[in-house]
Amino acid sequence: MKETIKDLVKDTVISIGMAMAIFCLVGIAFDIGYKGNFSLENYKFTKMVIGCVLIGIGFGVPTIVYQNESLPMPIRVLIHMGIGCVVYTIVAYSVGWIGESSNVSQGIIIAAFQLAVAFFIWFLFMRYYRAEAKKINDKIQELK
Repeated sequence: MKETIKDLVKDTVISIGMAMAIFCLVGIAFDIGYKGNFSLENYKFTKMVIGCVLIGIGFGVPTIVYQNESLPMPIRVLIHMGIGCVVYTIVAYSVGWIGESSNVSQGIIIAAFQLAVAFFIWFLFMRYYRAEAKKINDKIQELK
């Protein structure tokens, strides 16, 4: 149980860090795109940072589902990504990343991009953990 909580906190902190890093990179891109005239007023920056933390929590906390070996992997991924993407969408609308003036096609494009980024990050983590498992298995085989 103690390991589960420790892993949950670690995964959530990593998720928050990744959300903040992505936020900073996108902010740099917007600043360059607007040629230095990109500004946030009325605590919009603060709201966006809080939104990033919430997104990190939204993607980090559901990683606990991977501790449940009885659930098939596709179901675990669906639960993890489903919760994370719902949290992202709510936050994105709340802080103004997805404007109220967005039409349906823009919403679909934004949602598709969001899903692509989320699954790309998930895929990188999956590859990393599979490589780690392979290293551990190889070490075990060497000890036999």
